[in-house]
Amino acid sequence: MSLEKNPLEGKQHLHFIGIGGSGMFPIVQILHSQGYFITGSDNNESDIVKLVRGLGIPVHMGQRAENIEGADLIVYTSAIMDDNPELIAARASGVPLLERNDVLGYITGQYGSTICVCGTHGKTTTTAMLTQILMDAGADPTAVIGGKLPRIGGYGRVGTSDTMVCESCEFSDHFLKLHPDVAVILNIDEDHLDYFKTLENIIRSFRTFAGMATKLLIYNGDDENTRKAVEGLGKEAATFGFTEQNDYYPRNITPLGGTRQSFELIYKGDKVADIKLNVAGRHNVLDAVAACAAALACGVVPDQLGAPLAAFNGAGRRFELLGEVNGVTIVDDYAHHPAELRVTLEAAKKLDFKKVWAVFQPFTYSRTALLFDDFIDVLQIADRIVLSEIMGSREKNTYHIYSKDLCEKMPGSVWFNTFEEIKDYVLENAEPGDLVITLGCGDIYKAAKLMLGRQ
Repeated sequence: MSLEKNPLEGKQHLHFIGIGGSGMFPIVQILHSQGYFITGSDNNESDIVKLVRGLGIPVHMGQRAENIEGADLIVYTSAIMDDNPELIAARASGVPLLERNDVLGYITGQYGSTICVCGTHGKTTTTAMLTQILMDAGADPTAVIGGKLPRIGGYGRVGTSDTMVCESCEFSDHFLKLHPDVAVILNIDEDHLDYFKTLENIIRSFRTFAGMATKLLIYNGDDENTRKAVEGLGKEAATFGFTEQNDYYPRNITPLGGTRQSFELIYKGDKVADIKLNVAGRHNVLDAVAACAAALACGVVPDQLGAPLAAFNGAGRRFELLGEVNGVTIVDDYAHHPAELRVTLEAAKKLDFKKVWAVFQPFTYSRTALLFDDFIDVLQIADRIVLSEIMGSREKNTYHIYSKDLCEKMPGSVWFNTFEEIKDYVLENAEPGDLVITLGCGDIYKAAKLMLGRQ
């Protein structure tokens, strides 16, 4: 799909406010490779900022008006608040200003086959799996992934083909700015209720997104909310799920020890391929089935599915094994919604560890308040619970909610203000054979690195 208006036409110097965001970095990678001169700013040093600097891109620490000087176009994220001094200066400058998703939307429209992967849970893993399959099959896709894919050493890549894979987030209807040729819907759940207000509104947005697919709709036929979203659209479609009512489904799911498992990929009753995974949990089986369905729709042949998935060890911050200290295994995971916490903790409990520690950083006051009881329920799957204070991100704490409110409802749980305190508590109390999982989509991974003696 090609678009008439190019917001980058005639632009040479692009400045990114909040360049260290995981959603910003793949766009920066793509545009940097296309020859644009890029600068950026952020308030915090991070692994992503290091990657940006590794490309030779200058990054200002702290956001000040002078940082935007010389820019032809300024890009910002929804996490940047209106009182940010750099955003205020950008708006007063007269220089064109675009939200990150407007730029991504334009990019997705430049490819003849754009596969957009959406859903409340599993987007990053499925997008990463699909990217790895397409790369190994020689399709050479461009990709935008919400987590770091070890295979490419980053969050995105630029290919030479007309194929693009794009993780597509529903937050504030951002995915409605994209241009999917193939739309993949993994599931629909209650989230971002500060924006959507009701589940019905969420389903309505996913329905709009599904209707935008120009070639094929691939969706979870087992998920009731997804079925509601796509009902009566009249799109060419393929379904996936665990049950035989779907076009694609797994058969004979078999644990192979550790995090390894295998299954047979079935299409309408016939075996397509034998699949082995190095990632645990039924949710990862379902993500793999969805990735295979999308890959086959893009022309990948069945024999090209097995090897890349067997070599897939997870995306960054998706049950990512970081190391071991004093016999305690440290893992980091992006789970931040109760449904994601549930599948992650349930998968962890099935592994061969003495106790499972959940070290959780709640993300946004609205999600914590609106899904309060669900968080209390799922966190108690773990044997030990440690919380950091809530990371408000883009929000003010108008809900007057704090991590201590969660702890009061969970006997034996504790909370701390700093990652240093969390590190000290866990290392003093965890025992050899325990599994510690840092959980959340903020910067809780820093606590895991402290435990391992890394800064």
